[in-house]
Amino acid sequence: MRTLCSSTLIGEFFVIGFAGLVAMKDPDLSMGTVWTVSGIAMFLCVALCGVVTRPGGVALGWALQIALLASGFVVPTMFFLGVVFAGLWWASVHYGRKVDEAKARFAAQAEAAAAPDTA
Repeated sequence: MRTLCSSTLIGEFFVIGFAGLVAMKDPDLSMGTVWTVSGIAMFLCVALCGVVTRPGGVALGWALQIALLASGFVVPTMFFLGVVFAGLWWASVHYGRKVDEAKARFAAQAEAAAAPDTA
Protein backbone atom coordinates (compact mmCIF):
# COMPACT_ATOMS: atom_id res chain seq x y z
CA MET A 1 0.00 0.00 0.00
CA ARG A 2 2.84 2.33 0.82
CA THR A 3 4.19 2.37 -2.74
CA LEU A 4 0.85 3.04 -4.42
CA CYS A 5 -0.20 5.73 -1.95
CA SER A 6 3.19 7.42 -2.06
CA SER A 7 3.08 7.52 -5.86
CA THR A 8 -0.31 9.22 -5.72
CA LEU A 9 0.92 11.73 -3.13
CA ILE A 10 4.01 12.62 -5.15
CA GLY A 11 1.80 13.20 -8.20
CA GLU A 12 -0.34 15.50 -6.07
CA PHE A 13 2.78 17.33 -4.92
CA PHE A 14 3.48 18.40 -8.50
CA VAL A 15 -0.16 19.18 -9.30
CA ILE A 16 -0.40 21.42 -6.23
CA GLY A 17 2.77 23.23 -7.30
CA PHE A 18 1.39 23.85 -10.78
CA ALA A 19 -1.95 24.93 -9.32
CA GLY A 20 -0.04 27.46 -7.22
CA LEU A 21 1.46 28.90 -10.39
CA VAL A 22 -2.03 29.23 -11.88
CA ALA A 23 -3.43 30.76 -8.67
CA MET A 24 -0.72 33.45 -8.76
CA LYS A 25 -2.52 34.93 -11.77
CA ASP A 26 -5.55 35.77 -9.60
CA PRO A 27 -5.29 39.47 -8.72
CA ASP A 28 -7.30 38.95 -5.50
CA LEU A 29 -4.66 36.63 -4.02
CA SER A 30 -1.26 37.67 -2.77
CA MET A 31 1.74 35.65 -3.82
CA GLY A 32 2.60 35.03 -0.16
CA THR A 33 -0.82 33.56 0.54
CA VAL A 34 -0.75 31.34 -2.54
CA TRP A 35 2.69 29.93 -1.76
CA THR A 36 2.02 29.54 1.95
CA VAL A 37 -1.08 27.44 1.27
CA SER A 38 0.54 25.58 -1.64
CA GLY A 39 3.74 25.02 0.32
CA ILE A 40 1.91 23.58 3.31
CA ALA A 41 -0.11 21.26 1.05
CA MET A 42 3.04 20.19 -0.82
CA PHE A 43 4.83 19.50 2.46
CA LEU A 44 1.87 17.43 3.66
CA CYS A 45 2.05 15.34 0.48
CA VAL A 46 5.69 14.48 1.14
CA ALA A 47 5.19 13.99 4.88
CA LEU A 48 2.22 11.67 4.31
CA CYS A 49 4.42 9.41 2.18
CA GLY A 50 6.22 8.47 5.38
CA VAL A 51 3.20 7.96 7.62
CA VAL A 52 0.64 6.47 5.24
CA THR A 53 0.92 3.00 6.79
CA ARG A 54 0.63 4.25 10.37
CA PRO A 55 -2.69 4.65 12.16
CA GLY A 56 -4.49 7.71 10.83
CA GLY A 57 -2.27 8.03 7.77
CA VAL A 58 -4.99 7.06 5.31
CA ALA A 59 -7.46 9.40 7.03
CA LEU A 60 -4.98 12.27 6.69
CA GLY A 61 -4.67 11.36 3.03
CA TRP A 62 -8.44 11.63 2.65
CA ALA A 63 -8.34 15.05 4.34
CA LEU A 64 -5.73 16.13 1.80
CA GLN A 65 -7.98 14.87 -1.02
CA ILE A 66 -10.86 16.97 0.31
CA ALA A 67 -8.60 20.02 0.54
CA LEU A 68 -7.40 19.43 -3.01
CA LEU A 69 -10.99 19.24 -4.20
CA ALA A 70 -11.87 22.42 -2.28
CA SER A 71 -9.00 24.25 -3.98
CA GLY A 72 -11.23 24.20 -7.05
CA PHE A 73 -12.90 27.31 -5.66
CA VAL A 74 -9.65 29.16 -6.36
CA VAL A 75 -8.46 27.27 -9.46
CA PRO A 76 -11.53 25.73 -11.15
CA THR A 77 -9.51 23.01 -12.90
CA MET A 78 -8.74 21.59 -9.47
CA PHE A 79 -12.33 20.37 -9.16
CA PHE A 80 -11.59 17.92 -11.96
CA LEU A 81 -8.09 17.09 -10.74
CA GLY A 82 -9.37 16.72 -7.17
CA VAL A 83 -11.87 14.09 -8.31
CA VAL A 84 -9.16 12.32 -10.34
CA PHE A 85 -6.74 12.23 -7.41
CA ALA A 86 -9.46 11.19 -4.95
CA GLY A 87 -10.16 8.25 -7.26
CA LEU A 88 -6.46 7.47 -7.45
CA TRP A 89 -6.20 7.68 -3.67
CA TRP A 90 -9.12 5.28 -3.24
CA ALA A 91 -7.58 2.85 -5.74
CA SER A 92 -4.17 3.13 -4.07
CA VAL A 93 -5.59 2.34 -0.65
CA HIS A 94 -7.98 -0.36 -1.85
CA TYR A 95 -5.61 -2.25 -4.13
CA GLY A 96 -2.60 -1.55 -1.93
CA ARG A 97 -4.28 -3.36 0.95
CA LYS A 98 -5.09 -6.28 -1.34
CA VAL A 99 -1.46 -6.48 -2.44
CA ASP A 100 -0.30 -6.37 1.19
CA GLU A 101 -2.70 -9.19 2.09
CA ALA A 102 -1.48 -11.28 -0.85
CA LYS A 103 2.16 -10.70 0.13
CA ALA A 104 1.41 -11.81 3.69
CA ARG A 105 -0.36 -14.94 2.41
CA PHE A 106 2.53 -15.85 0.12
CA ALA A 107 5.06 -15.25 2.91
CA ALA A 108 3.07 -17.49 5.25
CA GLN A 109 2.84 -20.19 2.57
CA ALA A 110 6.57 -20.00 1.89
CA GLU A 111 7.33 -20.18 5.61
CA ALA A 112 5.00 -23.18 6.04
CA ALA A 113 6.58 -24.93 3.06
CA ALA A 114 10.10 -24.34 4.38
CA ALA A 115 9.32 -25.39 7.95
CA PRO A 116 9.23 -29.19 7.38
CA ASP A 117 12.61 -29.06 5.61
CA THR A 118 14.35 -27.58 8.64
CA ALA A 119 12.83 -29.98 11.18
